[in-house]
Amino acid sequence: MTVLFQKQEVNSFVAAFHDAVILYALALSESLEDPNSDPRNGTDLSLRMWNRTFRGIAGNVTIDEHGDRDSDYSLKEMTDIENGVFEVVGIFDSASQKFEMLKGKKIDWPGDIVPPDEPVCGFRGEKCSDEQDKTFMIYSMAGMAFMLVLFVIIIVYVYRKYTYEKELANTSWKVKWNDITFSSKIGRRLGGSRMSLASVQTSPTNDSGQSICGHNQQIFTVTGYYKGNVVAIKKLDRERVDLTRQVLMEMKAMREIQHDHVTKFVGCCCDAPNISIMTEYCPKGSLQDILENDSIELDEMFKFSLLYDLVKGMHYIHSSVIHSHGNLKSSNCVVDNRFVLKVTDFGLNSIRQPEQVYEKEEEDSYRYYHKRLWTGPELLRLPQIPPGGTQKGDVYSLGIIIQEIMLREGVFYFGDMDVSPEEIIRKVKQGTSPPFRPVCTRDQMPEEVLELMNKCWAEEPSERPDFSHIRAAVRKLNKGRETGNLVDNLLSRMEQYASNLEDLVEERTEAFYEEKKKAEDLLYQILPKPVAEELKKGKPVTAESFELVTIYFSDIVGFTKLSSQSTPLQVVDLLNDLYTAFDAIIDNFNVYKVETIGDAYMVVSGLPIKNGDYHAREIARMSLALLQRIQTFKIRHRADERLKLRIGIHSGPAVAGVVGLKMPRYCLFGDTVNTASRMESNGEALKIHVSSSTKKILDLFGTFVLEKRGEIEMKGKGIQTTYWLIGELKDQNGICDFKYQEITV
Repeated sequence: MTVLFQKQEVNSFVAAFHDAVILYALALSESLEDPNSDPRNGTDLSLRMWNRTFRGIAGNVTIDEHGDRDSDYSLKEMTDIENGVFEVVGIFDSASQKFEMLKGKKIDWPGDIVPPDEPVCGFRGEKCSDEQDKTFMIYSMAGMAFMLVLFVIIIVYVYRKYTYEKELANTSWKVKWNDITFSSKIGRRLGGSRMSLASVQTSPTNDSGQSICGHNQQIFTVTGYYKGNVVAIKKLDRERVDLTRQVLMEMKAMREIQHDHVTKFVGCCCDAPNISIMTEYCPKGSLQDILENDSIELDEMFKFSLLYDLVKGMHYIHSSVIHSHGNLKSSNCVVDNRFVLKVTDFGLNSIRQPEQVYEKEEEDSYRYYHKRLWTGPELLRLPQIPPGGTQKGDVYSLGIIIQEIMLREGVFYFGDMDVSPEEIIRKVKQGTSPPFRPVCTRDQMPEEVLELMNKCWAEEPSERPDFSHIRAAVRKLNKGRETGNLVDNLLSRMEQYASNLEDLVEERTEAFYEEKKKAEDLLYQILPKPVAEELKKGKPVTAESFELVTIYFSDIVGFTKLSSQSTPLQVVDLLNDLYTAFDAIIDNFNVYKVETIGDAYMVVSGLPIKNGDYHAREIARMSLALLQRIQTFKIRHRADERLKLRIGIHSGPAVAGVVGLKMPRYCLFGDTVNTASRMESNGEALKIHVSSSTKKILDLFGTFVLEKRGEIEMKGKGIQTTYWLIGELKDQNGICDFKYQEITV
């Protein structure tokens, strides 16, 4: 408490000291006045201070008979909560032992109720009985137990919520497209995952009136290597994937799916434009492939085994958080190496749906209706089919698949009737009585299977059984037809499949060798056969030097002017016709066509297989044949014009080798190539220009007629003596001999 004295603020301790000094002075003064008192007696002084009232610095000071001071108190209330300001609302007078409220002041009690001066049971509980204490204790313990249980529940909830959010944030399912390795060897070595063409037919010639029968071709699904394993890759028709909470929840659900008859989810690639889903790869192909492959024989036990695997897989999906498949069909059931059927292409409904919904007018009509043949009638009648479908819709799809398995005649078999998918969908949606369904009789399948199939594709969804009942029914059917133990049944299944593969392997082997021969023939047209053989063996082809070869160069005189007066397509047709004629001629000689650039034509003899001095003779004879052919060649778009061929020949050393890895070329290098090109460019139309080195070799044969042209200036070569090749001496039987008359061209 602070006291104002002479307009100065005095500390409360100072005021107390002041009052204590006054009290001591009064007691000491009385002791000094009393002759019987000793002022040095502290007990006497203390007793004189009791039962006394005097005026202190802050008002009257009263000391009671026990030596205690009776103080006045002020009751303050906080009136300004923000600034923490208190105001006095009442005063307690110790002299009168009364409390009085100041005028205009009021205490704001909580709940506007003044609390009692003393608790009901007293400050120490002395006013309450033991029963009340026990009741209070019971209630207290119950309350504490409830709070403890509630606390544990909250902790568990928070922990599970944290764990769940952590699992959602886990993106280990993400696959980078660059981490996937693609190889054409995957399909050849493992057999490929085949998907029936009937399920993905997109030929532009098909329309809604086309029959659904007759499509038993097969194509391979996309596969790749990811972390050392082969995975099946399904691309999605999306440009981007937004990782919303719904998508993350679906990814988490797919990672948790683990079952022997459900394909394992590997991951998802969100890298545009390669957005795709990776799942377990089953090399035996889809159920539709097996059913449509006439070379694979399936007995009744095999059929029921496949059906039982399918039912077990669907029962697991319906019991999981996925809840339903929504796109169940025979092409979405795959078979692994152990001949175990697994359900695939389910879940992830948020990203499986294309960003743009295609109408039947925009999408291929046949494809639009064919992929809905497994869809229940109640779903077909909706404006838009739910992405995840329904459980009863999956049961209807199973009924259609049972018909496929037992009859092996494709989806919606009607005997000799040829019904289009559009007509089938229209009749199924109408809901006629009896419902429009595939034609099945008792002699085509066991009565129990026929009854189960009819229940599955019932018109009313409520009349269709769930997969729990279907599983029990199929289990009974499967057990009734299996003989022996599990190993015997599996071995029997393997033997049957192996026997069916023998003819198939022989047929594929023959086709393989035929395609191999075609590839080799094409390779021999690109590279010389000896070089191609070395490359096939995996050996490196090093450049090789040849001491003496003969090189041929030719071009068309006036080709630039002719090209400028023709369209590009006419020029292409002209060169194609010309070189086709030339190629047919050079096959009769021991030469190798190096390349054609525009109207230039380059041929060599003497490499890669050396032929002594015959290279000059082969090139000379080929040149005479080409020159003779050019005189009878006709241009398609200019029938009255004739082409004028200009030929140059030169013999000398050269280096040959394969250049490049992509589209490799067998190229020649050396001064002989340049000289042969100069011989051609310095020649004349419809003449064969021969160098002196080639003339010397031709003279060895004594059958060629050459005429000296004389000395000419060649760029980079100086003065050169060259010759014209006029012809070759032949007898009436075509045998070359210099003794006979000269036959000119």
